[in-house]
Amino acid sequence: MDHSVILSLMKNPKGQKGEMMYPVFKNFIMLGKLTYFHFYQGGKENYPLIGDQGATLLVRKLLLLRPPYLYEGDVVVMRHPEIPQSFLVRRLVATEGREMMSTDEKDEPFILKKGHGWFLSENTSLEPKEAYDSRTFGPHPIRSIVGRVIYCMRTAEDHEVVRNNPESQTRDAPVLNMELDIEEMAKFNPARK
Repeated sequence: MDHSVILSLMKNPKGQKGEMMYPVFKNFIMLGKLTYFHFYQGGKENYPLIGDQGATLLVRKLLLLRPPYLYEGDVVVMRHPEIPQSFLVRRLVATEGREMMSTDEKDEPFILKKGHGWFLSENTSLEPKEAYDSRTFGPHPIRSIVGRVIYCMRTAEDHEVVRNNPESQTRDAPVLNMELDIEEMAKFNPARK
């Protein structure tokens, strides 16, 4: 519903209640769900969140890419930095204004620019080139994020809520209660057993 209200307010900035109800209803009905399924191929960069066989992810669509809709610590689906029609799943660990320091003493610290974030793979034991995250491609525009991963199904028996920033998890709980359909998700998962 947040999504519908935001769209309505963007179309009706004065916010008159009578005039606002039709766009809220229209957006909610036309947009339907606030989530979508995304199958992500397996790989060691997102282990243990996503196993070797891949996983079906329930992704919450995000209209605005700033708090209270997006927080550091969220697992997100983002456009691939070099192949825009492809997607990566990474954790957003820092946003604009944060000072970033390297473990390599030769590298100078830097501040993340406006509209950029620092994204890391789940498997922190990998070398940067194996993980293919911000340690390889550097800061990346926040606008490349297409949604927050809120549920992960590796197999029909192995699935769980994704641990995101606590604020995000609180906001996502009602969406999960309304839109999580394990049976439908299992049908979408090619790795299902």
